[in-house]
Amino acid sequence: MATSPGGIRHLVARLFGIEAEEVPAVVAGMAMFLLLFAGYFMLRPVRETMGIAGGVRNLQWLFTGTFIATLVAIPLFGLVASTVRRRRILPWTYGFFALNLLGFAAAIHAAPDNPWLARAFYIWLSVFNLLAISVAWSVLADLFPAAQAKRVFALMAAGASAGGLLGPLLGLLLVESLGHGGLMALATVFLLGSAGAALWLQGWRDRHPLDEAEVLARRAPLGGNPFQGIGTVLGSPYLLGIATFVVLLATVTTFLYFEQARLVELHFPDPTDQTRVFSLLDTVVQTIAILTQLFLTGRIVRRLGLVVLLTTVPVVMVGGFLWLAMAPTFAVLAIVMVTRRAGEYALARPGREMLFTVVAPSAKYKAKNVIDTAVYRGADAVSGWVKAGIDAFASSPAVVAVAGAGVALAWAFTGAGLARAQARREASGASSDNNAN
Repeated sequence: MATSPGGIRHLVARLFGIEAEEVPAVVAGMAMFLLLFAGYFMLRPVRETMGIAGGVRNLQWLFTGTFIATLVAIPLFGLVASTVRRRRILPWTYGFFALNLLGFAAAIHAAPDNPWLARAFYIWLSVFNLLAISVAWSVLADLFPAAQAKRVFALMAAGASAGGLLGPLLGLLLVESLGHGGLMALATVFLLGSAGAALWLQGWRDRHPLDEAEVLARRAPLGGNPFQGIGTVLGSPYLLGIATFVVLLATVTTFLYFEQARLVELHFPDPTDQTRVFSLLDTVVQTIAILTQLFLTGRIVRRLGLVVLLTTVPVVMVGGFLWLAMAPTFAVLAIVMVTRRAGEYALARPGREMLFTVVAPSAKYKAKNVIDTAVYRGADAVSGWVKAGIDAFASSPAVVAVAGAGVALAWAFTGAGLARAQARREASGASSDNNAN
């Protein structure tokens, strides 16, 4: 006997611990992330190869260039967020990025070996990555209150991991026939599809409103000025705590990223082999992450609390860095990198996004964008130079690893404090600009 669509919906709801009416929204959220991440991760190995082509010792310059480009992007995004209707912020942003991608596709097709074009694409993709993902999560934080977010965010994030799994495979299969320019054109299609899924989610929320005022508010611009997000972050201890969490996360990531680039260059000198290695690591990471997101993350946050999502990865990284200090080999680094990235996607990232469900709408877009882009890339740039400085004065990679363990420990303590602060704000119903502190 065939099962009705309603029966399937209730079955899925019971299996994943969500409400039956939330199933279509979860599917749409998963589709939004799947398409976004498939396009990004299809291009990510290309970016990594371009970064190595410019010389591993010059990576800190690319990180600095990325930070500068991010500072330029902040007021531009702030202008969009202030003037267009709240529900149209993501489509406008993704439409702009789609035009950029098509421009890069044409330019790289015409001049595939231009080193400055490669550097420009490395910087552009690094800015696009954080901004596009930040806006997607802003939409979810805007549409779903904290209690609902604990049920649905991890499942939606599984779409990101599925896209992260599909993207590298598409890159491996298509890069020879399409070339880098062709991959960029295909990524443009995925990006526009992601925007379409986000628009459907807005319509779903309209059909299942939290209240009538909320529906009307999303049809109006946020107002304010393009630099408002910076002031909001600086004026809120809670948001400054999130910014600190992101700085420590980015520092750990950068230390491992530079070590990865050094060891990959050492063991895999051929650029094609490098792209294959990066693609393989991405595939392993996303496979682990998607299984965790589907079956563990939601249950963990409901039963053990947000604190587990925000502290597990940092605590594990303390041990990972110490292991790397004792055995600085590519095999050990690969295990630590896979663990960190899979843990971040499956645990730390959903947990971090839940922190924004208890702030004002303007903070969910403007302040969040500042933290996710400028703060993150600023930490990248600074920690990149710190890593280069340590390498210049220390003869052993173990010194960086021990420093990384200390940063990871501070990261864990910051996550624990934020989890407690989020719980207090959720209990008090904090949701306005006036009580955003």
